[in-house]
Formats: sequence, C-alpha cells, structure tokens
Amino acid sequence: MIKNLTPIGNSLGLIIDRPILKLLGIDRDTELEITTDGETLIIQPVREGAVSKETEAVVSAREAVSVKDAGKNFLDELRGAFK
Repeated sequence: MIKNLTPIGNSLGLIIDRPILKLLGIDRDTELEITTDGETLIIQPVREGAVSKETEAVVSAREAVSVKDAGKNFLDELRGAFK
C-alpha cells in the first residue's frame, strides 16, 4: 500500500485505513509508539505491559553498569582483606 501524507495545520499526517486499524485493534484512543532506524518509520500500538526496545536498551545498559560497579566493589573489598 502506498500512501501520501495529508496536511494538518503546519504538520503532516498519515491516514490509516479502517481495515488496518481494525486488524491491529487500534482506535483514536490507542497510544502509538513511533520509532525509526534512520530509514524506516515504525508505528506500533503501545500495549499494556509492553516494553519498547529503547527502554530495554536503557535498562540493559543500567544493569551492565550496575554489575560492573558491583564487581569493582567486590574486588576493592577483596584487596582490602589481603592488606
């Protein structure tokens, strides 16, 4: 399906056909998450309990730092025990 953007005030909008909305269970009250990989626009409904890839990446990065800090603290304590 090829679509054109529709002017809405000073912005542009994408009209999503009713069969697609129905297929995805989207209505006017559904929150949509919009992401991009730099070339592709990804629009998906936000589902209760769902975690976006960006959120997962942030949490993973924080956990990695936390694990690194815990390891450093452990080694510091270990060094102190042998002084």
